[in-house]
Amino acid sequence: MNSVLVLPAGSLVDAALSLVRETVDKPIVDHSLRSFFFARLTAQQEGLLTEAAYDEDLLFAATVMHDLGLGTLATGRARFEVEGADLAAGLLAEHGIPDGGIGRVWEAIALHSSLGLADRMGLLTYLTHKGVFTDGGRFAELSPDLQEPVRVAYPRPAGDRSLQDAIVEHARKSPEAAPPFSVAAELLRRAGG
Repeated sequence: MNSVLVLPAGSLVDAALSLVRETVDKPIVDHSLRSFFFARLTAQQEGLLTEAAYDEDLLFAATVMHDLGLGTLATGRARFEVEGADLAAGLLAEHGIPDGGIGRVWEAIALHSSLGLADRMGLLTYLTHKGVFTDGGRFAELSPDLQEPVRVAYPRPAGDRSLQDAIVEHARKSPEAAPPFSVAAELLRRAGG
């Protein structure tokens, strides 16, 4: 297996991946895994792997669980980013992660879609945001050659709209799920409410 595609090991990693696979649709699981690999490749390319704030287990937790708010555990009582952050925080607490680590993951998930904010926060939030949006095509700092093994292992079907559809479905659950000016509100508006 290509070393780029090696997942971290441990009970937290196993639990996070299991929770996501059990509650979120497969195309979104694959997006979440691609987001992790792109975040780690970004850290490598930018020389951040040796930074004191770099924690691969927390990066995995944040990127892989960043869309938990679009899964079956989400109630629709808050925007999907916040619901996902709350769900992830619960899993981290069950695994004995200290409050500081839980807070960093919560922030990274809650702000992952916040353009202009996430890249100004701590390293974990920055990398989570970069990984998610590299997969979405917004950032092109990683060469196609670096991205190719990830995209081959976890392909996105042509024309796949599962992520956008899941955000709209969540947004329709309550007004709190799609507050004004959020990603969900914009996608809901485009979908015709």
